[in-house]
Amino acid sequence: MHRSTHAASTRRARVGAATLAAALVATSLVAVTATVTSADAATAVPGAAERGRPAPGGLPAGGLSVTGETAPVHDPALVVDEDGTWRVYSTGLVNRENGGTIQMWSSHDDGVTWAYDGTVWDEIPAWIDERFADGALPDNLWAPEVYEHDGTYYLYYSASRFGTNTSVTALATNTTLDPEDPDYDWVDQGPVISSPQEIAGGKSFNAIDAGIVEGADGTPYMAIGSYWYGVFLVELEWPSGKLADGALANARHLVDRMMPGNRVEAPFITEHDGWYYLLVSFDACCQGADSTYHVAVGRSRDVEGPYLDADGRDMADGGGTVLLRSHGAVVGPGGQSVSDGVLAFHYYDGANAAVPGFPTLGLQRLAWRGGWPVVDQAVEAPEVTTDPRDVAVRAKQRATFEVEASGAPAPVVTWETSDDGGATWSAAPARATRAVDGTARWTVRHVGQDQDGLLARAVVANAHGAVRSEPARLDVVRPGRPVR
Repeated sequence: MHRSTHAASTRRARVGAATLAAALVATSLVAVTATVTSADAATAVPGAAERGRPAPGGLPAGGLSVTGETAPVHDPALVVDEDGTWRVYSTGLVNRENGGTIQMWSSHDDGVTWAYDGTVWDEIPAWIDERFADGALPDNLWAPEVYEHDGTYYLYYSASRFGTNTSVTALATNTTLDPEDPDYDWVDQGPVISSPQEIAGGKSFNAIDAGIVEGADGTPYMAIGSYWYGVFLVELEWPSGKLADGALANARHLVDRMMPGNRVEAPFITEHDGWYYLLVSFDACCQGADSTYHVAVGRSRDVEGPYLDADGRDMADGGGTVLLRSHGAVVGPGGQSVSDGVLAFHYYDGANAAVPGFPTLGLQRLAWRGGWPVVDQAVEAPEVTTDPRDVAVRAKQRATFEVEASGAPAPVVTWETSDDGGATWSAAPARATRAVDGTARWTVRHVGQDQDGLLARAVVANAHGAVRSEPARLDVVRPGRPVR
């Protein structure tokens, strides 16, 4: 994102600790973005059946519902690890709250339920404050990117002085992403690229928003830039992960909108079927419900470009095909990355009544049509079409509650219970599920006699709202009485 707008707007949107905690609790009960059903994927998102291989974890094409701790997230760097863990790294909190360093989030159920894992470090590295000692210090670290090469994880992050291109993108390395691993340790390797300085024959740029990619021969590159002359590609070298000799002078100019302000940033390059796809964010980030951010794309057979849009326009000459834009309560999507065919982005949640416009994690499983990525932007508020029914079982048996729901994108379902006749409700110990076939179930195993009279209801939600079903009652039948 363009950090000259990010810092001020994040301050405007910032909430106190109590409000933030309440918002996170609220999002733990509902989904904040959603999924299309597998039956609809081939029609709602043409190309879903053309890939000839199953999606990771059997995921359908289109939006993927998420729940849990999914905010505040800016600039998500998604990594789907080999062990099946989904991880997101995101911009730190302003005013150095929680140290202001890169935040971490994880999911162990194909990206459905997310938990906050803290920050990479407890505080911003001291060398950054020394580097910016002649003026305002950075409030936080921005726009992480995580890339694995030869068993080492490279974490690129940015720091900048608000309202300027006095910026630096730096690097930390680790041998594992698992905070529980005894070898886990993010070792800071210092600066990689900085601005202001000349690039590509005298042009100016902003050294933030790194995106890492390797060419067909294994040469690493960094896409970098925000506003000014736009986005550039510079060569790196392994194993240092830093600039190759002559990288700035030989940089390739990839994106220039050719208009005042040149509002482009957040470059990310991903490869698919022999093409390299350059994703960028256009227009205004970080203004809550007024954000105009959206994701655009171009492609090239050569990692160094040029990248042309679907109409054949060079992205360095004003081109760019819109991939994802605001729709319904998903406002200003951008700051994107891709891992294992899943597009991660942040958006400003228009359905969050507690904190309107809260920056939130969004996910889309990409489909492909005619050689171009496709997302699903259907909008339909969630609805309970069939409420769960009362269940009567004997003690130590199973009791299953089922709800039928609709919505576009299709909703995610969580469950709540009440043991006081519906006076109060709490989250049930039930796994959140994506209702990919229009139904969701919760099975209580080994029902206890003390659960007699328990009420259960479903929370059905997508990015555009949330509804609750009518409650169903659990009757635990005593021995000798018939089960009806």
